[in-house]
Amino acid sequence: MLTFKAFSALLSYPSEEMRQALPEIAEVVHASPLVAARERDALSALIAEIGEGDLLSAEERYVDLFDRGRALSLNLFEHLHGEGRDRGAAMVELKALYAAAGFEMATSELPDYLPVVLEYLSQRDVAEARDMLADCAHILASIARSLIARQSRYAAVLQALLAVAGEKPVDPAAVKPTREETEALDRDWVEQPAFAGAPDISTPATRARPS
Repeated sequence: MLTFKAFSALLSYPSEEMRQALPEIAEVVHASPLVAARERDALSALIAEIGEGDLLSAEERYVDLFDRGRALSLNLFEHLHGEGRDRGAAMVELKALYAAAGFEMATSELPDYLPVVLEYLSQRDVAEARDMLADCAHILASIARSLIARQSRYAAVLQALLAVAGEKPVDPAAVKPTREETEALDRDWVEQPAFAGAPDISTPATRARPS
């Protein structure tokens, strides 16, 4: 469904091409039966933020969030396995799932990168998408809490995904606006980076970001 394609784009590095597509993304979000009114309003605010100002400002906001710390990593298995051996096995299993469905990755991003997962789900039926999102709902909720703690509008995407999965979105009132939790994990990230190298993908929804 186009809804997941839109979510994938919103969580991707904000290239100029992606920003030009924001009006189309907004139309998809507004028309989607999977997005409730509350999530729709929050997503609209995020879309407006990504599109405001110059491209450099949007890029800086994105990097400051998603490329600085483990708590906000969009690589899902990073939250489950860290650098353990189980992470590699989980990657192989997920990549095999893509291959079994007839999809071959065209990116150097890892298969558990959330925009890539959402790109895959955009080609599957809603039932499969709900099941897959429900399986990782605890990770989505963890990322959502960290984004809410940083008062980031990007939390809107994670909240919408939780709702699609049939899970209760994180209550913002229960999350204290602070950076303490993420700063501790940020230090771990700096000392032991999960991976390096510039990603490259051929689709606008998961456009590569510079190293």
